[in-house]
Amino acid sequence: MSRDNNYGNMPKGGRLVFGIFMVIVYVAVGLLFIFDIFNIDNTAISATVGGILCAYGVWRGYRLYKGV
Repeated sequence: MSRDNNYGNMPKGGRLVFGIFMVIVYVAVGLLFIFDIFNIDNTAISATVGGILCAYGVWRGYRLYKGV
């Protein structure tokens, strides 16, 4: 049994839905950090974490698009 693919038993449609859901989650949480919804004292840290999360969400979306 190969463990190369973490989604081994999940159907292709399930992987697509999960991937789209995760892209939405990363971008949404990144925007929450950018708009300082979590009331973090240091605005620079909040903006940096939010930017990284948004960028990673866009990267996952791109990979998802190219994989389809």
